[in-house]
Amino acid sequence: MLTNLSIKNYALIDNLNVPFYDGFTCITGETGAGKSILLGGLSLVLGKRADLSSLRDKNKKCIIEAEFQIGKYKLRPFFEKNDLDYDDLTIVRREIQPSGKSRAFINDSPVTLDVLTKLGDSLIDVHSQHQTMRLTDSAFQLKVIDALADNGVLLEEYGARLAKFKQVVKELDALVDFQKNAIKEHDYNSFLLQELEAAPLKPGILEELEEQYEQLNNVENILELLANGYQLLNDEQVGVVNLLAELKQVSNKLSAYGTQYVELNGRIQSLFIEADDISGEFQRQQEGTEADPRALEEINAKLQQLYDLQKKHGVQEIPELLEIKADLAQKVEAVANIDSDIQAKEKEVAKERSELSNLAKKLSERRQKVVPQLKKQLEDSLKTLGMASASFKIGLSPADDFKSNGTDELTFLFSANKGGSYGELKKVASGGELSRIMLTIKSILAKYENLPTMMFDEIDTGVSGEISNRMGEIMQAMSKTMQVFSITHLPQVASKGDHHYKVYKVEEASVTHTKMKKLDAEERVVELAEMLGGKDISDSAIAHARQLLN
Repeated sequence: MLTNLSIKNYALIDNLNVPFYDGFTCITGETGAGKSILLGGLSLVLGKRADLSSLRDKNKKCIIEAEFQIGKYKLRPFFEKNDLDYDDLTIVRREIQPSGKSRAFINDSPVTLDVLTKLGDSLIDVHSQHQTMRLTDSAFQLKVIDALADNGVLLEEYGARLAKFKQVVKELDALVDFQKNAIKEHDYNSFLLQELEAAPLKPGILEELEEQYEQLNNVENILELLANGYQLLNDEQVGVVNLLAELKQVSNKLSAYGTQYVELNGRIQSLFIEADDISGEFQRQQEGTEADPRALEEINAKLQQLYDLQKKHGVQEIPELLEIKADLAQKVEAVANIDSDIQAKEKEVAKERSELSNLAKKLSERRQKVVPQLKKQLEDSLKTLGMASASFKIGLSPADDFKSNGTDELTFLFSANKGGSYGELKKVASGGELSRIMLTIKSILAKYENLPTMMFDEIDTGVSGEISNRMGEIMQAMSKTMQVFSITHLPQVASKGDHHYKVYKVEEASVTHTKMKKLDAEERVVELAEMLGGKDISDSAIAHARQLLN
């Protein structure tokens, strides 16, 4: 419930700080005194868009702060979801800078306007003439029926299943679209894949082939160099091997004269062995090397194939071609399997549709059961509000598609007069009738839902006498289980309040200010007397005011 409201620098308000209490609170004041300003300030802290024109002093910021006792609203999950500190006593603040920038806070944590609005919807239900038109909306009407049917849990389950159904339908549509587009590209992708599969693609293959090509293409030069090398090693006069053989004989003899020569002899022995081995390798390479025009042609063809693929796909390295090959293989396989994938997804859609239909059917059955109950409660309540002949025709029929709240099409028809024709509320009900119907519906909802604080803004406009008295009693009854506010011009309604506040204007130094105060018992008598008879208060008006309060 709303426990305190503070408004600074807003419209005609300099600084207003008002505590509120549970039960039924009435707010009165002359036309133009600023009741709408109070409501406007409250709307800002609940998330309404800010307007620079609302600043009283354009050089100062506007601050509106509201305190709420939210222990019974089960809002802890909302705070956790939005990473906010939870406290049973929650403070919501809105600031509007002279620059026009607006900031919002929940328990001193900055929040977006969207988060503020969502929280505000859970804290206060502000009923205005604009909101009365919601009564003509079928979604709102169905919400009333769902409240009576206790469909909350079932609606949550339906909503989750509807989201799943929409997701699998979206996935099926994506597969079908993919099939349409993929078929066009399938042949080309298959051709590209075949080209890559025919190529000898593996890491390092390009370097390997280029090396083989160089050897085969220069075989004569290689043979000539190998022959020269062998000759240098084995020439009878100056061959390295022969010279090392002679050197080896010298070092053998020298090693007999001391250990220092033994090590030197070992090194020379190693040189001779290595030179002799190299000589043999030169000979083996010569014997194994020969011209092979056919192999050269094959390797050249493979290289050209790889070069062409690199150019075609705009890459420089073989690993990049391998990635393209894998991607193409995946696309080709996807098209090859698309028919079976679509069939599987169609089965999943059918299963989800069946589950959703079952939930929608349960919703509809529960709604059908409470429709007569709602009709009776509405008609009985409206009789006490001066609409003795008010009658409703409420019907539910199945729709072809799944909506956010089921598959029911609602017919909600109204007739104010006995024997009169039925029609849609927005076409046949007057403003005063709509207000009384809305009040009745709110009072019914209060029995079935844990509604937030309710604020009625002149819902009693256009009624008087006993009817206004009865409207006051309905709001008073609602306040037994929730906090209720009524901004009213009617003394019959104002007298029902547990608390009475007056909004008024004063002039100070030629400047008009809107103020608000809580009336004590005697001040309430005077205020009600003025509402009954005007500024010139008579004894009879005072007596009538006391009678209303008693």
